[in-house]
Amino acid sequence: MRLNETARRAFNNIRPMRLIYSLVWLLFLPLAFLHLLWRARRQPDYLRHWPERLGWHRRWRGGARLWIHAVSVGETRAAAPLIAAWQARHPDCAILLTHTTPTGRDTGRSLFAGQDRPGFEQAYLPYDFPPLIWLFLRRARPDMGVIMETELWPNLFVACKRNSIPLFLVNARLSARSARGYARFRRLATPALQSLSGLAAQTADDAARFAALGVDAPRITGNLKFDVAAPTDTDRRAARLREQFGRRFVWLAASTREGEEQLLLDIFERLDLPDLLLVLVPRHPQRFAEVADLIEARGKPWARRGDSMSPTPLPPDVKLFLGDSMGEMASYFAAADVAYIGGSLLPFGGQNLIEAAAAGCPALIGPHTWNFSEAAEQAVAAGAAWRVADGETLTSALAELRADPDRRAVMAASGRAFAERNRGATERTLAMLEPAWQGTN
Repeated sequence: MRLNETARRAFNNIRPMRLIYSLVWLLFLPLAFLHLLWRARRQPDYLRHWPERLGWHRRWRGGARLWIHAVSVGETRAAAPLIAAWQARHPDCAILLTHTTPTGRDTGRSLFAGQDRPGFEQAYLPYDFPPLIWLFLRRARPDMGVIMETELWPNLFVACKRNSIPLFLVNARLSARSARGYARFRRLATPALQSLSGLAAQTADDAARFAALGVDAPRITGNLKFDVAAPTDTDRRAARLREQFGRRFVWLAASTREGEEQLLLDIFERLDLPDLLLVLVPRHPQRFAEVADLIEARGKPWARRGDSMSPTPLPPDVKLFLGDSMGEMASYFAAADVAYIGGSLLPFGGQNLIEAAAAGCPALIGPHTWNFSEAAEQAVAAGAAWRVADGETLTSALAELRADPDRRAVMAASGRAFAERNRGATERTLAMLEPAWQGTN
């Protein structure tokens, strides 16, 4: 089919607000590839698979196929228990797993490498421009789609409905801040959300916010991240890390964001504990070199995970350690005495503390946790996490926990119990998806 006819069909009957949105995408597309070039300075993988971002996916000629979109690392990990449970129920079903970022794609590759999964493929999701979406659906030919967490693409959602492809938003979360943003574009957001075949929200608050935007009867299924199992080699890796760290009080700064590392290094120097080891693990791997420079500028002996994977104990004068490796966060939590959860001292919305709780690692969180507001509040209430207001109170909390191993033990046990109580989202999500799947096959 000629491209001009493809464009004509893709734009057919488009609503005025979505037409404006699509024209903005048309103007943005050249800039989008300039953005990829810019990102490729730190992550060369952004230069790969560009045709997929234009909808040019390998043509699917097989049988039944489930498509799951997980934008980056966190969403991909959250999708893992759902994919595993789906494959157990439907062993002959092919899976297409799409992403937006190279790190998400790498995570999917590592999670499913070497497993016997028929027809398992990965690709990038195209930009939300009607001809590109039309081409993607025509070539990928999914029987059903699942979007993870917070992705809202109006043209994609409406196109799935018009092509009779059931589409679900699962593990969905919507902060009050994001809800206000979507409300300003209600004429665009509401028709998109109403195109869904179903929505599975993490919490009652999330469900209420989606309902206010026009979603009919959102379900509350819980957070799939509570069902994520640690890698099978976590205990072995954690033991090797502890051997490398030696007999120290290990403070893990997990998934730190821009600007936080400076604050945490200042706190480290104020604490001045003789047996303290600060393990910094930035959220984004493209920042490893930047954080290494920050540590180097302090003029103190330090080491990095990337230099050696051996369990050789660190020299006694090394008290700073850069965790510049991928796929080891569960092991870092299992090897640490206490963890600060990044993105919460500064207004980034916080990162996921569920993995820390499941590992029995006492968690310290700052005031900015709107990305995981209910999980954070519940963890604090359960005694698995301790909320601090700023850098000064974080300093005090670390000193108190260093001096009180019994309190750390109580927090560790509370974290494991908290994680165990909240499992089960996978089965509740499958209960929503199965009827639609049976209707397509």
